[in-house]
Amino acid sequence: MAGGGIKGGVTYGQTDDLGYTIAQDPMHVNDFHATILHLLGMDHQKLTYKYQGRAFRLTDVAGHVAHNLMT
Repeated sequence: MAGGGIKGGVTYGQTDDLGYTIAQDPMHVNDFHATILHLLGMDHQKLTYKYQGRAFRLTDVAGHVAHNLMT
């Protein structure tokens, strides 16, 4: 991620030596989606779409904006 309100030159999180497991600051894909939508000016909790007659959210019932990545 670069530009659009993201701090430049910053890495987020850390893995073990082999890159197999998360060692520090895990981020779920729902958190990543919530952060992207926030940077695009959308509220991820209100963004819904219908699929087979049911309303779904891209971030499901989870997803938190990672404010520590933003400038």
